[in-house]
Amino acid sequence: MYLIVGLGNPGTKYQNTRHNIGFDVVTELSRKWMSSDPSKKSFGSLVESGFVSQEKCVLALPQKFMNRSGQPVASLQGYYKIPNDKIIVVHDDLDLDSGTVRCKRNGGHGGHNGLRDIIQHLGKDFLRIRVGIGRPPQGWETSNYVLGRWTTSEKEHLEKTISTALDAIESILTEGVQNAMNKFNIRN
Repeated sequence: MYLIVGLGNPGTKYQNTRHNIGFDVVTELSRKWMSSDPSKKSFGSLVESGFVSQEKCVLALPQKFMNRSGQPVASLQGYYKIPNDKIIVVHDDLDLDSGTVRCKRNGGHGGHNGLRDIIQHLGKDFLRIRVGIGRPPQGWETSNYVLGRWTTSEKEHLEKTISTALDAIESILTEGVQNAMNKFNIRN
């Protein structure tokens, strides 16, 4: 069984923001494979469970602010007894160009407060789907950028980016993380 977690901030105020791309990806994964959004409340998250690419999965959207995502993820992990190497966290990444998707096994938080909190609760040995949102334009505060809404030009590519992230998750489930990394981490 896998636990697939999308990082974001709860509430309508944060919908359609760059920081919530993890929520968007996991919600779309749930719609594709389970025909519904994660909506059952469990351990501080909205969850849905079922099969993705023939693997039993729990999909989760933590309902605490992103910098407090660790406890809901740890609670779900403990309840379902899922090892760290079967946890996939989907998150935004400033260090990747907008629209880029990469798979990663383990590692640090890279300044991402959601990852920092998860690492404090689980350690750093879990899988990640990094979804690039690019760097803020000159003169912008990083927090304003990540909490900002997608621009018109970014929206044009958003569907493809989410689709690529779904492909990366499905690749991990069917081919293993190393093969997924070989497939999705190619530099252009």
